[in-house]
Amino acid sequence: MLMLVMGINAVSAADIDAGKLYVEHCASCHGADRTGAMGPALFPESLERLKQKGTVKTISEGRAATQMPAFADKLQPEQIQALVDYILTVPAEIPRWELAQIEASRVIHVPPEQLQDKPVYTADPLNLFLIVEHGDHHATVLDGDKLIPIHRFATRYALHGGPKFSPNGRYVYLASRDGWVSKFDMYNLKTVAEIRAGINTRNLAVSGDGKVVMVGNYLPNTLVALSADDLSVLRVIPVDDGKGKPSRVSAVYTAPPRQSFIAALKDIPQIWELSYDPHAGPVYDGLVHDFRMGEGIAVPGPFPPQRTRLDNVLDDFTFDQGYINVIGAAREGGEGQVV
Repeated sequence: MLMLVMGINAVSAADIDAGKLYVEHCASCHGADRTGAMGPALFPESLERLKQKGTVKTISEGRAATQMPAFADKLQPEQIQALVDYILTVPAEIPRWELAQIEASRVIHVPPEQLQDKPVYTADPLNLFLIVEHGDHHATVLDGDKLIPIHRFATRYALHGGPKFSPNGRYVYLASRDGWVSKFDMYNLKTVAEIRAGINTRNLAVSGDGKVVMVGNYLPNTLVALSADDLSVLRVIPVDDGKGKPSRVSAVYTAPPRQSFIAALKDIPQIWELSYDPHAGPVYDGLVHDFRMGEGIAVPGPFPPQRTRLDNVLDDFTFDQGYINVIGAAREGGEGQVV
């Protein structure tokens, strides 16, 4: 939400200090470092759907069902454009969101001992729909037999990547563009825990055993493993090519028969497999003469990434029926890839 304390005065583009405008009128709601607070984060990755025209419109006209007001009657068009250019510019220093910040953001809304172990409604708990409402950032639980709503609740701003359910269907995990991960109890119809795993998040996946939630981020360039039980942090995994070049995460999915997560990377031609099998063997990144002789140094864990190097960047993917092959789209050339 932009908080304005100035009237309309003619200004020239040369006189506009966009950074000062932001600090004075945006930082209290969107964060001094643009990482978000009451309002969402303001980076190009966070605003990619709005783009230039939509961002101008949002500042000028406000945003329905949010606390973002209209400023067309308070800001000159040149000032609005200066703010838009500022927030759509990648900052000189990549924003950081590290382990301590992630852990400090975690909130337990409802302790486990206060939750019932059976549904608080009469509908079939295995025949429910969860309808995500982007317009005003709510979700509705729909009875699949009667097709009537049984509960509606507020969500974090701009959910993305689709809800992911625990294997027994009791819990659903939701990720927002701003990196918030929420755990919702479908039996008790309550949000029980939340944590901010990143600044800009692509999606999340739940392990086949229901114990781990893996979150893929655009900002910062990380994968974050969370305990599905209470959303506590298991590991923050930097994403790079092994030589220091970082990458955003395009997508992360679970592969239950393999007991692993598979992640596609946005900026480097690799896919990663991260095993959650407690009996998985060590992962070696590079050539090893004979790993059985202990000659190599294994990638540290948990969830050590096994890299598969590709000819082209893989944007998104699916699996064949046996989870043996990854099938996806290449970034360039209009070609698919089978890995």
